[in-house]
Amino acid sequence: MTKLLIAIILFACGDSQARPEAGTQRSGSYAIRLERVGEFRSPVYLTAPAADPRLFVVEQAGRIQIVKNGAKLSRPFLDISERVKSGGEQGLLSMAFHPDYRSNGEFFVNFTDKSGDTRVERFKVSSNPDMADESSSKLVIAIDQPYANHNGGLVMFGPDGMLYIGMGDGGSGGDPHRNGQNRNALLGKILRLNVSRVEPYSIPDGNPFRGATDAKAEIWATGMRNPWRFAFDRATNLLYIADVGQNEIEEIDVEPAGAAGLNYGWNIMEGDRCYRGDGCNRSGLTMPKLVFNHSGGACSVTGGFVYRGRRVPSIAGHYFYSDYCAGWLKSFRIQNGAVTDKRDWIPSSNLGHVVSFGEDAAGELYILSESGFVFRIAGAG
Repeated sequence: MTKLLIAIILFACGDSQARPEAGTQRSGSYAIRLERVGEFRSPVYLTAPAADPRLFVVEQAGRIQIVKNGAKLSRPFLDISERVKSGGEQGLLSMAFHPDYRSNGEFFVNFTDKSGDTRVERFKVSSNPDMADESSSKLVIAIDQPYANHNGGLVMFGPDGMLYIGMGDGGSGGDPHRNGQNRNALLGKILRLNVSRVEPYSIPDGNPFRGATDAKAEIWATGMRNPWRFAFDRATNLLYIADVGQNEIEEIDVEPAGAAGLNYGWNIMEGDRCYRGDGCNRSGLTMPKLVFNHSGGACSVTGGFVYRGRRVPSIAGHYFYSDYCAGWLKSFRIQNGAVTDKRDWIPSSNLGHVVSFGEDAAGELYILSESGFVFRIAGAG
């Protein structure tokens, strides 16, 4: 497929505190452009196996498409659409390749079944590397969902080789069942499972509630509202979690990937504020590194990745993120545990509804739009 370039080169300036006043000199200039790599039906995630040049694009209805040598293949890698309830926040929501995919051919998917409940399943590739063996499906974990929203939906392998699963609080509004703070519920959590050489899974060493009688051993972190997207930065071993807010505040949490048992506060907190007014008990809660409110049309944070590719060295180390309603593109770095070097790359609404981000095997980043387009972030040329 011939690459279609967005004509306008998009320049980034620093955050509002760093913008130059009249008569001063701007220190440094950075630029990116977006390359369109394909058009899909409701794409929600993109990934690739290690050292593999192909792109795997997850479509919400239940299909995974392959982009190979610049073109989308005519047949999907996987099609489980007959088993998926799709629409709104439901559907086939992500996939993850096992770290040993080249030798074991295993990958994992997260979807809502026809009853609207979460299923994480293990599949294997067929003898054709561009086709999965749909009959190889094995259940890893099933979690009942009381409502249709806040399903979380991401599966991702961490740097420790464990499978992490993002689970929303179960939906409705305000976490009516208080799942976020209930350690006996898997909803409103980040889970961590060992899925290597064991079926369906085992509880890894280091899980904070392993062996506990008053908590689920699968839990890695608590106090999540809807961690739709999270990401590990392999260079710094940090975990970035973009947790969707309730009424006013969107948050991004950044903590060491090995920090077990952190409580991110929902529904005691919404972002950095007490959810039900002043006076809540914040002891033992981990505060977000960055928050933004719903001014300017924002409504739902869309988390991305830290750029570790080679095509655009000037943005190395930047974590990219967006907002589903606002449609802008922003980034920041973490230095000495603090947010720095904030940049606004693309103004509000210019990207439409940003559903997700993706990362290929080379560390290049992609933006997925509800319109169906997938764009790669590239240098100014």
